[in-house]
Amino acid sequence: MRKKIRVLIGKPGLDGHDRGAKVIASALRDAGMEVVYTGLRQTPEQIVASAIQEDVQMIGLSILSGAHNVLVESIMARLRQEGINDILVIVGGIIPQADRQRLKEMGVGAVFGPGSQSEEIVGFIKAHFEKKAS
Repeated sequence: MRKKIRVLIGKPGLDGHDRGAKVIASALRDAGMEVVYTGLRQTPEQIVASAIQEDVQMIGLSILSGAHNVLVESIMARLRQEGINDILVIVGGIIPQADRQRLKEMGVGAVFGPGSQSEEIVGFIKAHFEKKAS
């Protein structure tokens, strides 16, 4: 039997809107993944600590505040400090096209903006882990 993909959904920074994060968390659960949602206003340190504690394979970040570059850079640096290089990190939210390449250069696996479909996100995650397993 295949182990379920274990995902942490985080809302870093001061952004107080989490509807999108909850929609994605629900879609991932419906797709058979185990999902841990950390709640609003988490620091990068809290998100990484939760990812370690919960032994997740993926972190999904929802950022609407415009602070995505700083927050993601901090999270990726913290993961490296902890010696973690095998957790897939994806980002969703209001991310300008001009910033998406920079996020990928930081190590983000994918960026999903407004209008992204849940099926697209689920498909990306499943394909990533199927490829990793083979």
